[in-house]
Amino acid sequence: MKIMKTYISAFLMVCFLAFGAQAQIDRSQAPKPGPAPKIDLKSPQEFTLKNGMKVLVVENHKLPRVSFSLNIDNKPTLDGDKHGVSSILAGMMGNGTKSIPKDKFNEEVDFLGATINFGSSGGYAASLTKYSNRILELMADAAMNPLLVEEEFQKEKDKLLENLKSEEKSVDAAAGRVGDALSYGTNHPYGEFTTQETVNNINYGDVYAFYQKQFNPNNAYLVVVGDVNFKDVKSEIEKRFGVWKKSVVVETTVPAAKANAQYTQINFVDMPNAVQSNISLKHNVDLKMNNPDYHAVLIANKILGGGFNSYLNMNLREEHGYTYGARSGIDADKYVGQFSASTAVRNMVTDSSVVNILKEINRIKTEPVKAEDLANAKAKYVGDFVLALESPQTIARYALNIKLNDLPKDFYSTYLQKINAVTADDVMRVANKYFKTENSRIVVVGKGSDVIENLEKTGIPIMYFDKYANPVDKPVFSKPLPEGLTAQTVIDNYLTAIGGKDKAKTVKSVHSTANVTIEGVPIPLKAELKAMAPNMESMEMTAEGMGTLMKQKFDGTTGYQEQQGMRKELTAEEIAEAKVKKSIFPELYYEAGNISLESVTTIDGSDAYKVKVSKDGKDSFRYYDAKSNLLVKVESTEEAQGQSITTVVDYDNYSDVSGLKFPYSQSIKAGPQVVNLNITNVKVNEGVTEADFK
Repeated sequence: MKIMKTYISAFLMVCFLAFGAQAQIDRSQAPKPGPAPKIDLKSPQEFTLKNGMKVLVVENHKLPRVSFSLNIDNKPTLDGDKHGVSSILAGMMGNGTKSIPKDKFNEEVDFLGATINFGSSGGYAASLTKYSNRILELMADAAMNPLLVEEEFQKEKDKLLENLKSEEKSVDAAAGRVGDALSYGTNHPYGEFTTQETVNNINYGDVYAFYQKQFNPNNAYLVVVGDVNFKDVKSEIEKRFGVWKKSVVVETTVPAAKANAQYTQINFVDMPNAVQSNISLKHNVDLKMNNPDYHAVLIANKILGGGFNSYLNMNLREEHGYTYGARSGIDADKYVGQFSASTAVRNMVTDSSVVNILKEINRIKTEPVKAEDLANAKAKYVGDFVLALESPQTIARYALNIKLNDLPKDFYSTYLQKINAVTADDVMRVANKYFKTENSRIVVVGKGSDVIENLEKTGIPIMYFDKYANPVDKPVFSKPLPEGLTAQTVIDNYLTAIGGKDKAKTVKSVHSTANVTIEGVPIPLKAELKAMAPNMESMEMTAEGMGTLMKQKFDGTTGYQEQQGMRKELTAEEIAEAKVKKSIFPELYYEAGNISLESVTTIDGSDAYKVKVSKDGKDSFRYYDAKSNLLVKVESTEEAQGQSITTVVDYDNYSDVSGLKFPYSQSIKAGPQVVNLNITNVKVNEGVTEADFK
């Protein structure tokens, strides 16, 4: 079954509904630099429990609220073939205790208007001051006596496996995984990654053992910020957390990270489903927050790629129109830091983008920064710093950072003074010291058949890896077609594979329901999809607590889109396009003169036949697995506002419904946006009437 193009537009529109339009912001005006405000951060009052937990209290009586931030500062460790233990534990924590059932625990937190969240190395709680003692009690109980039962373990394990499965074809997920694995090495905690195999190796005992070993007061810090009295809150913390038993001290050593590349190189990962290339230049750095260069590095990075008006963004986005955005970042870490410059660009400009990233990094290393750019970078830091101080979490983080990173007590009170002291010479000096393009890996994840030829012309050596960072030979981007195979043969084989041409012709309607996730949108969505032969289609999308967000209807003659009650009729062009499209099994209607067999390509390690479909002057491509003969991908390109937007729909998880196979997993990629549909139910020839399309 095919998803009509207007469905895709509807899914993407939800992003705007969820976050609101930002078009009215004038980003061309840089903030005006001014004198740095005086920062007066209160030094926390401190005490240590007998079990070793250190407590920092910052009294702030402006509002009747209090927050508790628990951080367990263990050294990073390797999980090996059971990576994912900490993720499962994080999902299990904070959902009840041994004495309070999960539902009752969450109901009480909600009733008090409070917040309690946990991860695998700490937690956070906040409430009104009058409820602070009870929230502290609940937080302590959840930390010391979590409800770690096998039923919850299995739920979290299944959830993690499902997330990994949904990321299987994600270019961004592959880029992040491979980039860190190659930069740090898979024998370093920062370079390890979770796979379905490592998760399947995990049992309940592993998670419980991880909790016992890692979640204890040995290296714990509790930061309290808000409307509290030090003497009173000290007494409560001693009562609640004082009984937390100290664990056996186990000395661990953090392994060394992998050495940086000896020369500039491209590390390429071929993902044929990629509609754009993900580019990330990376190398490790030795930079800690207590380094005298720290503030100069922050300013240098802000100018290079830390904001909208940065060198990278103005080049790749504003000057050339290659991307929606280009950024750089540098992590100060007490074990090993990392510098990176990244973007996502159209396939055809992948090579040019790599060249221009290197150009801008070389520019900040060789050309003195303009006084205006330097002043604007400082002004942005001043504004962000002052604004962040309004949040209690910021105060807590600053107090904790001083402890964890061996910083001087006046680190944050003199922060802006040190930012404003950075000179143009400082920027060039630290850029040459920390932005080491000569030792960088440029990790490119993209469609090799479209980009490798031009990447090779850059003269930068290319090494090839799979999407799990294993070195591989250069992929073969085209293979000879089997003798005698035609496009019609591929189509016929597909119809046979799904249940037969005659059986497919009996389908007059299909009714599907799906759970929808959109990357970057935290709202869980549901979609109801209906189709009736030959071309009627309906889509309704809802969100829990928000009702119907979107409707899309076409009844064979006319149609409309409706968003939160605002209705828009389809244009004459959209109606004409919808009329000629077939909503169910379009392969039944293809004519020999409109289809051609293009090539054999590789998709997720398997051969697939690429068939071009030409209609009304437009071409689209459909990919059929060479072994199963099932449709695995559809690729089409549309012109919108002077730009070409390629949309790719991946199909997977075929299941039998009334003697026919339907894909229960569908992933839609359009530009930078990714929409995933997990079909929950499919009905054939029932539950659909012509009234559904009105």
